[in-house]
Order: sequence, then structure tokens, then C-alpha cells
Amino acid sequence: MKRIGLFGGSFDPVHDAHLALARLALDQLQLDLLYWIPVGTPWQKARSLSPAEDRAAMVERAIDGEPRFVLERCEIERGGPSYTLETVCDLQAREPGARWFLIIGQDQYANLPSWHGWRELLQRVTLAVAGRMGEEPQAGAALAAVPHRLLRLPLPPLMISSTALRAALDAGEGIGAMVPAAVARYIDEHHLYTRTH
Repeated sequence: MKRIGLFGGSFDPVHDAHLALARLALDQLQLDLLYWIPVGTPWQKARSLSPAEDRAAMVERAIDGEPRFVLERCEIERGGPSYTLETVCDLQAREPGARWFLIIGQDQYANLPSWHGWRELLQRVTLAVAGRMGEEPQAGAALAAVPHRLLRLPLPPLMISSTALRAALDAGEGIGAMVPAAVARYIDEHHLYTRTH
């Protein structure tokens, strides 16, 4: 049975902590493939994102060289709000018989009951939660009351966030130590994350 991981996010920009989590998932979950899924229109995020094509291009450059990493554009191309359940249903229809792992962080895990169709989603995937600072994933009462498959990904703490990277770029600071070189070049060439852009 093929084992496929799903790793969604804004990736605005993608950075080394994303890659560390994805590589950990490949190893720990023994994945055949890991789909990187840049969000199209995030229905729970207040701020506007960089253009989807730029975010997809950065992911494409970040994952180059790892054949099990695949850029999945379904949320960008679908239009309308990006619901994880719709994405999972689409991909499962395309690859029947696979086992699916949804890779999320503790914040997303705790917030899962606010997601569209979350109960059905739990029936369709195994959750792989990156525990913060070695902690076990913590579920709220609503989530704890619903049976679901859960695995913990013991991610070592990496103090990198897309928010901090955007702020550094806006201030004219370098971020080369925190993103793949090809991503840094793309950001520079396309003048992303600067107020003059």
C-alpha cells in the first residue's frame, strides 16, 4: 500500500523548518511520496498572501532534488476557499488504495475542530503532528472526544517562521541562512516581501 503524506501551508515563504519537518515525515512515516500543497485561498487567514504562483515557484525550488517531494497545485487551481477536506477527497479519488498522512503542527491540531468537515477528514487520514519542544500533541475537548489516528513527529525546535522572514526582508536583512539558496534567489529576483514592490 502506497504511503502518501500531505503537507499544506501558505509557504509565504517556504523555509528550512518546513523542509526539516518534511524530511522527518519522509523518514518517520516511511512515505513513498509527500505532496507539498500551497494554499490557494485560505479561509482562516486574515492577511493577504503573496501571489500563489510565486509561492508555488518557491516550493518548487525548495524541494528540487528530492524525488519523493511533489508540488501539488490542486488548491491553487481549484479556486474558491481552500478546504483541506476537499483536497484530501480529490487526491484520494486520484490514488485509491493509498494510506494518507496529514502533516500538521500543534497549533493546527488544537484548532482542527474549526476546520470545514473536520470529522470526515479524521476518518480519511492519519494525523502526523509535529510536537513542539518535545511535547506530546494536545487536543481540545471536542477533538479528544472523536476517535482519530494520531502519530507524533518529534521535530527538534527550529526558531524560524515565515512571519519573521517577511519582517527581516522588509527591513532589508538577509535570510540566506534560513531558506534554501534557490528560494533566496527567487525572492531577490522577484523583489518579494519589500514595501517598494
